[in-house]
Amino acid sequence: MNLKPIHSPSFYPRHLIVFTLICLSSLSLHVEALSAAKDEVGTDWTETAGINRSEIEKALKNVSSAGKPHLLWLLQHMPAEDLQNLDASFLLEHVEGAIVAWKSAPWSEKVPEKVFRDSLLPYASINERRDRWREDFRNRFLPLIEKASSPSEAAAILNNKIFGILKVKYSTKRPKADQSPYESIEAGLASCTGLSVILIDACRSVGIPARFVGTPLWSDSSGNHSWVEVWDEGWHFTGAAEPTGEELNKGWFLGRASRASSSNPATAIYAVQWSNDKLYFPMVWKPEDTSVGAIDITHRYSKDQPTLTENESYLKISVLDHRGQRVQSSVTAYTSTGEKLKGESKDDSHDSNDLLTFKVKKNATTLVSCEKGPLAAATLVTPSTSDYVLQLQLSEPGKATESNHALMCMDLIISQYPERLTQVAQLPLAKVPLTREDAERAKTSLWKAYSSNIQKERQDEMENKTISIGKLEMPFDFKVFGEDSKERRSLWISLHGGGGAPASVNDQQWENQKRLYSPEEGIYLAPRAPTNTWNLWHQGHIDTAFDRLIENMIHFHNVDPNKVYLLGYSAGGDGVYQLAPRMADRWAAAAMMAGHPNDARPDSLLNLPFTIHMGGKDSSYNRNSKAEEWKILLEKLRSEDPAGYDHWVKIYPNKGHWMDREDAQAIPWMAKNIRNLRPEKIVWLQDDVKHDRSYWLSVDQPVSRSRIVANLNKNTVSLDTSKDVSVITVRLDDSMLDLDHPVQIILNSTTNMTFNPVRSIGTLVKTLSERGDDIGMFCTEIEISHTD
Repeated sequence: MNLKPIHSPSFYPRHLIVFTLICLSSLSLHVEALSAAKDEVGTDWTETAGINRSEIEKALKNVSSAGKPHLLWLLQHMPAEDLQNLDASFLLEHVEGAIVAWKSAPWSEKVPEKVFRDSLLPYASINERRDRWREDFRNRFLPLIEKASSPSEAAAILNNKIFGILKVKYSTKRPKADQSPYESIEAGLASCTGLSVILIDACRSVGIPARFVGTPLWSDSSGNHSWVEVWDEGWHFTGAAEPTGEELNKGWFLGRASRASSSNPATAIYAVQWSNDKLYFPMVWKPEDTSVGAIDITHRYSKDQPTLTENESYLKISVLDHRGQRVQSSVTAYTSTGEKLKGESKDDSHDSNDLLTFKVKKNATTLVSCEKGPLAAATLVTPSTSDYVLQLQLSEPGKATESNHALMCMDLIISQYPERLTQVAQLPLAKVPLTREDAERAKTSLWKAYSSNIQKERQDEMENKTISIGKLEMPFDFKVFGEDSKERRSLWISLHGGGGAPASVNDQQWENQKRLYSPEEGIYLAPRAPTNTWNLWHQGHIDTAFDRLIENMIHFHNVDPNKVYLLGYSAGGDGVYQLAPRMADRWAAAAMMAGHPNDARPDSLLNLPFTIHMGGKDSSYNRNSKAEEWKILLEKLRSEDPAGYDHWVKIYPNKGHWMDREDAQAIPWMAKNIRNLRPEKIVWLQDDVKHDRSYWLSVDQPVSRSRIVANLNKNTVSLDTSKDVSVITVRLDDSMLDLDHPVQIILNSTTNMTFNPVRSIGTLVKTLSERGDDIGMFCTEIEISHTD
């Protein structure tokens, strides 16, 4: 092949020699020959030069006395093809120019002759076309480094500036891999190989020893790479056109290079060194060419580098646009442990192997999302290997706002891993402000995932018809009334009597209760109390059991959470007196038959229709007189608040404890009511069995007998509390007020605060998980304390 030198940077051959890249799989045919001697000139260069001998002799005749030993060194070590083709003027220009660059550099005394000859004197690095770049590059780039005090500083300056000056950038669309400097300048594009050649030549032109370094194949088989090392009292590396500020010895490829191994020649790291005839540099673009000497420097990169544990993986990410081109994009990864990792993906101006890399747990799912302007993408990935490459394709999902992006990420997680729903609330995306539309969409997705989880987790307890609360169990039985329908059913929870009696007595009471009432429609469910104590229906574990029971019935039997009714007879009536007020936001209506209120109070029944049925002669424990007292209390409350405290107290004058089923008329009265979980006014009086949530209010530290009265009027919430209430959280959604405008909170008529409400996935997940009630989901919460 004729490689006549180019005599001017403005002249280019019309027909460029094009090299075809060889597939990496063919590399194995050649790496075995790495130890073979290179195509060597030897000491008798005259025989090798052939017809070009006259040009060599001319160069030797005209070279300076200082340059002659260096020219002889070149003749001994240059590739044979160069010896046969390069003319005298080309050789003289490079030799004399190299000496000038060396001796005039401020650091010349620190550059040994051996380093000069191997890494400053050569006119080429690999098999690139031989250009006359030395004088041109020196004139262009020497002014850039006039203030540099070291080769490292000067090299960093050149790497930061010359590619912009030359208008050359990285691209896989370059004409060929092994371009000369002027071929790359003409194309405006170059591979990592071509970029390295330019930087090396630029360094050499101003007296910085530099050499070509690379690996034919990364250890993860992801491709090859080339970079540059410069001499500054030792070798220091940098990626060509990949500057890391003013510093060397940094680069995206360091992690991969650290896993290189000399035991496998295909994945070792080599530096070009013409003086070495024991190894040749493996050029994957021309694997049959063994003309370039090299040394194995793998040890310099593989030592003292952090390594992965067997449970870790490098997740390498590229982001593509709709044309399949790599683009710079903001990328966020949420690991299986909830850790948030952020970075920027690389565009096509970076090496194709230069990928954004996160260290993650192997075989654990990581959520990866990216966004670029209005475009976004997200996926779940489970890296199974030490090096795992992920490509994300940007798409435009309609109105791709931050809100939409968060929703898309959430959907990806819970659609594939619904069991991770509660983990979603811990991720940063859970705090992203949602639009009204996205909040509604999120509710639908979350409900579907939550329901799926409940049906998987609680199948056995529903088949066994038993709710477990610690060591206690609450069996239940139910019967369905009405025709089959796709509509959600009502649920009637009916509490048996008995109380402080042997288990057999309470068992019989349970059997009686199963048949006591028959609603026109719905599921009539009779639970068996977990204990046989006098207060069997109003101990603290009952509230927990009923929450779980209602949740199960919603998910397994399509119960409408707005149509859950509570009724009970005798000791069951005792329970209704207690449970109706303290769980008021669970029930659509409640009916107390023949029971005793004990210490219960009706204040919290503002939004819960409540009916009492009592035999006029049922005087045991003063049940009848207590019913009359409650009638007066309810009437008084109703008169003070005509919009609430709907009640019906029916005393049967001639009946005793058994009312001959006349109390069944409570059923149709109850059925006319449905729960309103978002009333404009709430009265919440805590019982001795405390709750942390009621309607759209919650407290972190409930206190017995504490009291809160809340009013909602347009975008204003008024709160009046007892002194023992320290922190209150107000839950809101778009059905209650306009969340796109500020919300005013008035606390105890004295403190006025304004909040900008934020809809979030986190609040939706939190409020859903509390009750398992889709209607009980709120998208916004505002925390208020007496110190605000």
